[in-house]
Amino acid sequence: MIVLFTDFGITGPYVGQMKSVLCQQAPTTPVIDLMHDAPTFDPQAAAYLLASLVSEFPQDSVFLCVVDPGVGSQRKPLIARINERWFVGPDNGLFNIVAQHAPVNSEMKWWEIIWQPERLSASFHGRDLFAPVAAMLANGETPPGQLFDISPDHLSRWPSDLEKIIYIDHFGNAMTGIRAATLDNNQVIAVGGQRLSWARTFADVAVGQGFWYENSNGLVELAVNQGRADEILRLKIGNAVTLLA
Repeated sequence: MIVLFTDFGITGPYVGQMKSVLCQQAPTTPVIDLMHDAPTFDPQAAAYLLASLVSEFPQDSVFLCVVDPGVGSQRKPLIARINERWFVGPDNGLFNIVAQHAPVNSEMKWWEIIWQPERLSASFHGRDLFAPVAAMLANGETPPGQLFDISPDHLSRWPSDLEKIIYIDHFGNAMTGIRAATLDNNQVIAVGGQRLSWARTFADVAVGQGFWYENSNGLVELAVNQGRADEILRLKIGNAVTLLA
């Protein structure tokens, strides 16, 4: 399958135009809209979010990922093969946390895309470059790029876990870039001028009470039972969270 992960939003023509390319060039491959509200213009926050989601998809899935504020600049167009899955998108760190969190000794290769389409707009590489390359990979074709090495220092330029809010969902819950498995249940988290303790789930706290929990994708998430944590705690993407001793 081809899995779409972008900051395009669901309005406007952009997602539809990319899917048109995929349906024409890989017509038998299912296309999954994983999310189109990834953190806008923020490859770092998006990288931690993406890394928490990939394990739900089978091997050989092709992730077409576009959070690309540097589109049209000198940043490389990239193909990555990480733990038996393909990733296509900009070389701006978007795949670094997927690579960091991959099992030890798992397969990892990187290609700079050298294939060029007949039409390549300066501002829409998702449609003109990344979508056709994703279709090629889904069709079993050889990656149309030049292999290169990425240094460990490059991959580790961001921490393995990010003590910031990286996403706010439809309910106002705030996901962080911290894997819950790295904390114990006695951990207290300070954010928005309040201290939040752990609870297993919403029903374990009183209505209106804030808490943190391990969400279904393994991240530390901040919530308020039957309330919007973003409004009550005044949270935004990029806000720091503090782990109290």
